[in-house]
Amino acid sequence: MRPVVQILIPEGFDLWQVAELQRFAFLPLGGELSPAEVGAAVASIAGWNDADARLPPRPADPLASFLHGLLTLDELFVAGGLEVTDTAAGVTFQPGCCDGLEDWRDWHRLADGGSLLGFGHDPVSPVAERSGRTVRLTVNEQQGDSPVIELSVAELLGLLDVAERHLAGFLALATDWMPHHLPGHRGPVTAALARALDLPAPAARPQP
Repeated sequence: MRPVVQILIPEGFDLWQVAELQRFAFLPLGGELSPAEVGAAVASIAGWNDADARLPPRPADPLASFLHGLLTLDELFVAGGLEVTDTAAGVTFQPGCCDGLEDWRDWHRLADGGSLLGFGHDPVSPVAERSGRTVRLTVNEQQGDSPVIELSVAELLGLLDVAERHLAGFLALATDWMPHHLPGHRGPVTAALARALDLPAPAARPQP
């Protein structure tokens, strides 16, 4: 299980270095990303919240304008979610169009006794459901012979612990990345990323 963010970077983006990744592809998050991959993840998270209809008036500065939604919206959205791969069977359960990393803790509620999580709609509807002590991940409920991953509740909880460590590792890495690429914005952007990923903000460390 890995937390993934869906890539959304504006054409011609030049506010900081970003990795060249396919638009709408999933980038796994963790503490081992390159600086350019961190830049792509931060740009995508900001990009998913760069919606004029929901924003107060923008500042004129291009950088402040791009970060405006991330830093001002009450409810943040991060397209992506938790990706689960059964390496033995070659099956991957990916987030759907209605999924977001900001809601990744919903998987804990499923493990604690919830019955179903739906992450998309026609034509691709990933679904996670619990029956007794078994969790069943259906890659596409709209497909009668859809691949399925089954695991125990205990296995799911262990995977969620790993996923949270990956998220925390990414947040720590992004915090260290910011002084070099977003000088002057480290505090507010770190706090916004923590809120977007439903994590506690990392402890403040001296600026390098």
